Amino acid sequence: MMLNYHPTIEMLTDYAAGSLPLTYSLAVSTHLEQCQECQQHVRKLELLGANLFTKKAPDQQTTDTLKETFFDKLNAEVEANTATQAVASTLENAEKAPLDGYCIPRSLRQFVSRNYDELSWMRLSPAVKIATLCEEDGVQVALTRIKAGAHIPTHTHAGEEITLVLEGAFSDEKGIYSCGDFVSRNAKHKHKPRVTKDAECICLTVLDAPIEFTGWLTRFLNPIMRRHHPSTQRG
Repeated sequence: MMLNYHPTIEMLTDYAAGSLPLTYSLAVSTHLEQCQECQQHVRKLELLGANLFTKKAPDQQTTDTLKETFFDKLNAEVEANTATQAVASTLENAEKAPLDGYCIPRSLRQFVSRNYDELSWMRLSPAVKIATLCEEDGVQVALTRIKAGAHIPTHTHAGEEITLVLEGAFSDEKGIYSCGDFVSRNAKHKHKPRVTKDAECICLTVLDAPIEFTGWLTRFLNPIMRRHHPSTQRG
């Protein structure tokens, strides 16, 4: 499956180095389960990092030779492992047998054992509900579930918002996002996500500050969002 939206190379580098905060690492890990392109990037970054720590500084000619040999071997390994990973993934998915027809990502099974219905959902509207999975250092990781054809009202971001599509698809002013796509928004963005009409949409979200609804009918939700976000509960 070809995905159109991915974590930045800076985020993947921090993830490979083990320096990305756990809340963001959870979103990246979930994306990696579906994205072979980013899997390859992370594998290269990890091996490059290991190579830098274990080898003495060589001259330029040796460096060029090492790089050429390194990437040749790496690409060969990635191609050889792709078929094995695909078979393993198929077998694992067959064992899940989720009750709601959805396959829970491996990285989220510590929070969702069998199906999304088992979570404690907070309803924002008849079409939108949210379930918090974890909180750390003022950052909230949650699932957002939106009915087919519905939308989240226009809002801005006081901080950074990472959205990873787990099921279904949605669109906003900048594009269409399908299962596996990794979308980043910040305080510069204002959007109105709308779910496609064929199926509900479930997204993993990482928020370091609560979103702010801008419509005069929906602003009453802002105190609720602030009250349930860990960044406003500290101090």
